[in-house]
This record gives sequence, C-alpha cells and structure tokens, in this order.
Amino acid sequence: MKYIISKIALWFIGWKVVASEEVIRKAKNTVTIAAPHTSNFDTFLALATFWQMKLPMKFLIKDFYTRWYFFGLITWLGGIGVNRSQRNNLVDVSAKLLQEGKINLIISPEGTRRRTDTWKSGFYYIAKKAQVNISLGFVDYKNKRAGIEKIITPTTLEETKAKLTDFYKDIQGKYPEKFNPNIM
Repeated sequence: MKYIISKIALWFIGWKVVASEEVIRKAKNTVTIAAPHTSNFDTFLALATFWQMKLPMKFLIKDFYTRWYFFGLITWLGGIGVNRSQRNNLVDVSAKLLQEGKINLIISPEGTRRRTDTWKSGFYYIAKKAQVNISLGFVDYKNKRAGIEKIITPTTLEETKAKLTDFYKDIQGKYPEKFNPNIM
C-alpha cells in the first residue's frame, strides 16, 4: 500500500527516486543520513522515497508526535519518539535497534531546519557502535530527485565528515540558504 501511495505521489509532483538495486541491497541495516533538511516537506519526500525503494526504516522524532492524539500515524510511518528534554543515551538505544533488525535508521544530522554551522555527529557514533555503514540519503530540489547514491564505511570522524561534505556540496534543499554543506 505504501509503495503504491508513494509511486503515485512522487509521479504527481514530478520527483524521481535515485538508487541502484545494488545500493538498495547494501543500504539495508545502515544509518541513513537525510540531508538537506530545510523544510517539513523533506520528511514526506524521504518517506515516499524509502517506500519506493522498499527499504524498512525508522526515524527519530520529538516524542510529542508519537502521542495518542496522533492516532499512531507517526509510529506507523516509522517514527520513534524521543524526549529531548531528558538525557537519553540515544547512541546506545539506536545502535541496539540496528543490531536487532534489518532497518535503516534515518537521521538528520543538521538537527533543525535552520542553517547550522556544523552537523551533529550522533549518526557517526551510532554507526560505529552498531558496526554498520552510513547511507547517504538526499532530497535535491534543484533536480527533483531523492534517494541514496552512496554508502560509506565510517572511519575517523574527520574523514567521514569530509566524505559527507564532498557528497552534499551540490545537493540543493528547498531553501538553499538554510543548508550548510560544509559540515565540519
């Protein structure tokens, strides 16, 4: 059902999903970066893209959105509620999720839809702890395409961030002024 809904929705708005069969196969059970994240519409595009690729995924979201009055919709979509006012060990919890099942944990390392000077590095520590690769997911508004084109193995934090900076330098968010592709 999700596949059909996403296929129609992406066709209707003129977006293309970019991911080879090999990349989709290798992307299972990875930490997936979702960038740039400059608009709420990015979430819709990311969900539709994952449904098209038939990749099981989960994403972290403020626990407010997983409360009863949303009737389980966000949880059904793959949301995992996080209480950001408490110190949770999200790295350990997220790594355990990845070790237990074949999912993609989608993380937006920008941490906000506003422009930031640097990205948060939790994605790196989760991947290292879970001993999984990092999929480079993207939404490119300039070319109306979304998907995963590259998968990297995390090495040092600096080397990994340098690879990400290189990959995302030409990808344009909905609001380009809110995206800083120089993530160091």
